[in-house]
Amino acid sequence: MYRTRFGLTSHPFPQDAQGGKFSPTPSFAKLSRRFRLLVDDPGLGLLTAESGMGKTSAIRHLSSLLPRPDHLVIYLCDTAVSPLELYRALALEIGLKPAHRRGALWADLKAALIRKVDEQGVKPIVIIDEAQHLSDRFLADLSGFLNFAMDSRSLLTLWLVGHPALNATLRFQRHASLATRIVARVHLEPLSTRSDFDAFIAHGMKAAGATQTIFTDTAQELLFRASRGVPRKIARIVREALILAHEEEKTFVDDAVMEKILDEQAEAA
Repeated sequence: MYRTRFGLTSHPFPQDAQGGKFSPTPSFAKLSRRFRLLVDDPGLGLLTAESGMGKTSAIRHLSSLLPRPDHLVIYLCDTAVSPLELYRALALEIGLKPAHRRGALWADLKAALIRKVDEQGVKPIVIIDEAQHLSDRFLADLSGFLNFAMDSRSLLTLWLVGHPALNATLRFQRHASLATRIVARVHLEPLSTRSDFDAFIAHGMKAAGATQTIFTDTAQELLFRASRGVPRKIARIVREALILAHEEEKTFVDDAVMEKILDEQAEAA
C-alpha cells in the first residue's frame, strides 16, 4: 500500500533489478567496461565483492543487455558439485548429451564451442556464482579444462563471481595457472561519497516510479551513514522507512521516521 501513497509503480531497489530498474554505482561502471571487453575478446574474468554489494544482480543485469541469440549466457551457482558435474551441466546448456568420461566430455565441449562460435556466430558466456565455495580440486580441474579448451584460441568467456576470499585463494601458488589466465579483475566497492550515494538513491527511486523527492535531506544523511553505502542495506532500510511513513500517514520520509527504523534495526541486531 505504501507504493500508492508515494506514487511508486514498483518496489525500490529490487534484488532482481535489470534494465532501467538497475541502479548503477561507480564500481559498476568499471565492471561494465570489463564485461564488454570480455564479450568482444573472450577470456577469464574475476568479480568479487563483500555480501550485499549486488555482484550477482550486476552481472545478471549486464548479461540481460546482450542481444540474443548472438550470445549464449550460462549461469551456474551450484558450487557444491564436482568438476565433472559442472562440465555436464555446461554440456546440457549447449545442447550436448554429456559423455561419462572427463576426457571425452572435454573433447565434446570443445568441439561444440567451436561450432557455436565459428558456424553459428554465438558467443558463449559462462558465469559461476558463489565461486568462493569452489574447492581447490575444482579450481585445479577448471584450470586444466581451460588449458585444454582454450589452448590456441579463446572460445568462451568465463566469469568467476564471489566474495573477496576467492581472490585470496587464487593468489596461492597452486592456482597460479588459473590466476594467470585472468584478464579482467573487478572488486565492487560501497558508495563512499554522499554525491555517489545521492545519485544512487535518485536513480533507484525514479526507476520505482517516484516523480518527486521522498526523503528529506536529513533522513537521507542518516540513511547514508547507517547503510555505509552498501546497496542491500540501503534497499532494506528504504523499504522499511517507506512502510513506516505510510503507516504514519506522511507524504515523505523525514528524520523522525528514519531514526525510528534505525533504532528498531539496532535493537534487532
